[in-house]
Amino acid sequence: MTVTTQSRKRPLSGRGGRRADDQIYAAIDLGTNNCRLLVARRNRKSFRVLDTFSRIVRLGEGLGQSGVLSDAAMTRTISALSICAAKLQRRGVTRLRCVATEACRRAANRDVFVERVAAETGLQLEIIDHSEEASLGILGCAPLLNPDIPEALIFDIGGGSTEVSWIRLPEGPDGGNGPEPVMQDWFSVPKGVVSLAEKYGGKDIPQNLYRQMVDEIQSDFQAFEQKHGFARRIAEGKLQMLGTSGTVTTLVGVYKKLPRYDRNRVDGTLMNRTTAVGLCHKIAAMSYDQRVANPCIGDQRADLVVAGCAVFEALARLWPVPQLRVADRGLREGILYKLMNGG
Repeated sequence: MTVTTQSRKRPLSGRGGRRADDQIYAAIDLGTNNCRLLVARRNRKSFRVLDTFSRIVRLGEGLGQSGVLSDAAMTRTISALSICAAKLQRRGVTRLRCVATEACRRAANRDVFVERVAAETGLQLEIIDHSEEASLGILGCAPLLNPDIPEALIFDIGGGSTEVSWIRLPEGPDGGNGPEPVMQDWFSVPKGVVSLAEKYGGKDIPQNLYRQMVDEIQSDFQAFEQKHGFARRIAEGKLQMLGTSGTVTTLVGVYKKLPRYDRNRVDGTLMNRTTAVGLCHKIAAMSYDQRVANPCIGDQRADLVVAGCAVFEALARLWPVPQLRVADRGLREGILYKLMNGG
């Protein structure tokens, strides 16, 4: 279902009389840790980005202990969503979908939060389930998949959950793979960087606790491996892996020693698995202050990145694909593709 919103200043319903090829599209992805906006116009190949916004809001902070979204977290998030609403108005957005994921799925007071968002920003927030979140993420990442490898695992290390989707690339008319991937199965664990950092700590983390995180996540996903036998497909060269999350994009930024994070230099990067796991160990061994000082980690991610590294290492141990594709794209792009195709 396409969600539209009514701004108090001007409707964003998509019924403003613009021609179909002149629509301005927008997607908002509200996760456990981040609030992200993407505004775009369709072009011949896909879309042209007009505006973006991303802010770490930590909506799910303390959720694991309390079961509810805190007043402080809701206020921070609504402040970020207000900035998004202003950008939508300024850009003249006509088609919008605004979705929320794990934190809102789990919170007992999610309805109160959704009502506050509508009242204070004019945005109609839709809470989507795991399956739709995975499907939209796949759609957004599909352009980065290698068409010569018939299957893929796409993983997303979120703030409150980690999802892995298994997809096939159908054969195209020329004998190669077609452009539209088909989801075969997906698996979600309600553990992400925020929830793990709250459980194990996020500042100076002893090596034994880091190993516990790795072992815990690997154990959680073992059932998915046992069900489908992905390790065998990897050994046969039939399966690729693609990661989309702040963790894997941060790894690339640190690996490339970027003076500041640069999406254009990160999105689509192919990383050697051994190199990536070694980088996880290096980051886990850093002090909190050293992580803060790294320009691609900073104080916003310094207490979360070690947990993310642990999740990544667990998946890399379970599914040892020689090289990993990293995507700085996913849910927002998937929403835009669907909106532009009438979804």
